[in-house]
Amino acid sequence: MENDILEFKDMGFQYRAQAKPTLYNIDFKVKRGEKILIAGPSGCGKSTVASLINGLIPFSYKGQISGSVLVGNKETRDMSLFEISRVVGTVLQDSDAQFVGMTVAEDIAFALENDCVPQEEMKDRVVKIADTLGLKDVLRHAPTELSGGQKQRVSVGGVMIGDVSLFLFDEPLANLDPKTGKQTIELIDELHQKTGAAVIIIEHRIEDVLHRYVDRVVLMNEGHIISDTTPDELLSSKQLIECGVREPLYLTALKYAGVSISPQMKPSDISSLLLSDAEKDKVRSFYVQNNNTKKEAPRQDLLTVKNLSFTYEKSSKKTLRNISVDIKKGEMVAIVGTNGAGKSTFSKVICGMEKEDEGEIIFDGIEFKTLSIKERAQHVGYVMQDPNQMISKVMIYDEVALGLRLRGFSEEEVKTKVEEALKICGLYKMRNWPISALSYGQKKRVTICSILVLEPEMLILDEPTAGQDYRNYTSIMEFLRKLNERGITIVMITHDMHLMLEYVDRSIVFSDGEIIADKSCAQVLTDKAIVDRASLKETSLYTLAEICGITDGTGFVQNFIDYERENVRGHE
Repeated sequence: MENDILEFKDMGFQYRAQAKPTLYNIDFKVKRGEKILIAGPSGCGKSTVASLINGLIPFSYKGQISGSVLVGNKETRDMSLFEISRVVGTVLQDSDAQFVGMTVAEDIAFALENDCVPQEEMKDRVVKIADTLGLKDVLRHAPTELSGGQKQRVSVGGVMIGDVSLFLFDEPLANLDPKTGKQTIELIDELHQKTGAAVIIIEHRIEDVLHRYVDRVVLMNEGHIISDTTPDELLSSKQLIECGVREPLYLTALKYAGVSISPQMKPSDISSLLLSDAEKDKVRSFYVQNNNTKKEAPRQDLLTVKNLSFTYEKSSKKTLRNISVDIKKGEMVAIVGTNGAGKSTFSKVICGMEKEDEGEIIFDGIEFKTLSIKERAQHVGYVMQDPNQMISKVMIYDEVALGLRLRGFSEEEVKTKVEEALKICGLYKMRNWPISALSYGQKKRVTICSILVLEPEMLILDEPTAGQDYRNYTSIMEFLRKLNERGITIVMITHDMHLMLEYVDRSIVFSDGEIIADKSCAQVLTDKAIVDRASLKETSLYTLAEICGITDGTGFVQNFIDYERENVRGHE
């Protein structure tokens, strides 16, 4: 008992505003020094568990509690929020909600200031943490000025600076590029080893978290704990798939090849995966049988950008430098690269939200520089990452109709166009619902629908699947695929390498304001030079090919993509 830092005893919880409980009979323990992953689909209760651990329940979120939660052998309901924070350090999913300092240095130092640590010692500790996290160059910046990945690291720094016994990370990978996400998992692992504290990671990107060892995975679904076991045991079962959580891609490939997954194979990490010669033969046979090279018919240019450059008003450095790229009619394209590489800025310049310094933007023969934002929006629709930043109406119908009404369409025309768009987006039955009643994924659909109703030829979506579990992610992407099949060109800014492989044929890679590659996804994610320079992550499929002695790793990855699209997604 004294060795336990956290214990849930028959814990149930029902939010005051909800009709039924969010958690039922939760029982699990975390020992001092243990490292635990809590996984599960959206709405399964993961975040509620986190709020019970760090004291936000019952101090901030009210509801009916049954059972008990012990932190450091003390009942949390008998502790103050301050007392809990001395034991549990939390990194929230929304970094902006966690900042308290005017600068990065002040934010990291906040806990030390509360403890009246002498200034010289405080400065030394802050610089050391900043150096570890790669934040030394931005210590004097305001946290709000940073990229999403940098914000995440500042939040981690604020927790690292304290001397707590349990670190709680709530979806730490949500806003990070693949390389930074990998470094974050390595950083959490280093933090775990150096401090000896317990670590709980709440995340649905299981393959990324298992890049470093975890003791156990607690799998949740619909308010219950479905499984509490080792990663190898869990990945050898069907429980992830049954709960709608994505398994590692290399395991999916092994299953396609007819290989059965067992704990003895150590499937939780590709670097430790044990395959027999017979199993490797099955993978090689799968590669040979599906090695069909396809040639697509040539497409016409839709968007042509030549020598585009852009500099923000208060910056001395160009954010975009000599960007030249073509996007074809009917393509589905990914724009990828490190945080701050210029991906979102490029899209804003195309849409007219920012004005280029120089260069040409030609859209289907039209010189875009001569058009206003409103005129460009008739051709190119831009969907922001956070749907809440786009929504301005209370009701779904009114939100979708807003753009048409602003353009002076009659109510009869508005009704016809809105209802058609709602049907395409699967929202027609909810047309009279308040937007507040929707899930995050449904809100995403509303924002896409509000742009789609204007009938643009191209949709640009900024991180369309950010923060989505596999089920919601698949729903959004299948919806976008169907829009693409209707002839709409889709351009996605994304950090999700799985999304690239599963849905996109071509990737435009940004790094430090320049395009460094424009290739197929398989080529990009198997090129170590591009991966390193653009802060991407080499796909585990490529590693699997190497393990099985397949010399053409790029071809193997492409074969996997083609097989899944034709034989799996094509029949869903």
